[in-house]
Amino acid sequence: MNKIWIITKRELRSFFDSLMAYVMIVLFLGFSGFFTWLFGNDIFLVNQASLQSFFGISFWTLFFFIPAVTMGLLADERKSGTLELLVTKPVSDWQIIAGKFFAAFFLICITLALTLPYYITVASIGKVDHGAVWMGYFGLLFMSASYISIGLFASSITSNQIVAFLIALFIGIFFHLIFGLAGSSGGWVAGILGYLSLSNHYESMARGVVDSKDILYFLSIIFTGLIGTELALSRRNISN
Repeated sequence: MNKIWIITKRELRSFFDSLMAYVMIVLFLGFSGFFTWLFGNDIFLVNQASLQSFFGISFWTLFFFIPAVTMGLLADERKSGTLELLVTKPVSDWQIIAGKFFAAFFLICITLALTLPYYITVASIGKVDHGAVWMGYFGLLFMSASYISIGLFASSITSNQIVAFLIALFIGIFFHLIFGLAGSSGGWVAGILGYLSLSNHYESMARGVVDSKDILYFLSIIFTGLIGTELALSRRNISN
């Protein structure tokens, strides 16, 4: 566990040293704040003490931001040759993957924590459903963890950061949009595709509904993405 924490701290420090963390945080707060308070279905337009508009815009903002965060986690190290140097150290592939995963996840946690003033402000101006708000935040964290695992997998199969970014978006768009659209039609196939839709499970949590099926769904995506990343690194080790 200590080795994972060392890798996590190193990666998290690199985010802030390269200004990526600052850029992401500022852009996320800018987008989410604008659409939550000033434009579209903002809080004042719907005239309700609710953060549903925030959760709606964050659902899309994080979808694009997370591949940008994860695209260089393994691809850049593969390109520079530092990944080969890292695996010569007394650390396993799983420890490398876990350290990088937690670094990206903690960055998302920090970013979302900075939006808590939204929650405090809404709670001060009206009666808010606290359970729905906290479940909305948990939904964002589960969604983010799922896309981080997908982004790590994309970053593990190429040495080009842009390619890794596009692969992560391509895979993610199926869970984010296509499965949901395909699942809206009738039939058992549509039922399966509807279950695979990340948006359906996220929206359920954002409404304050706690369902073990939703949690199991997100954990399955996270586990599958990390397993795929480990297999990609194992193939690299075999080929070397």
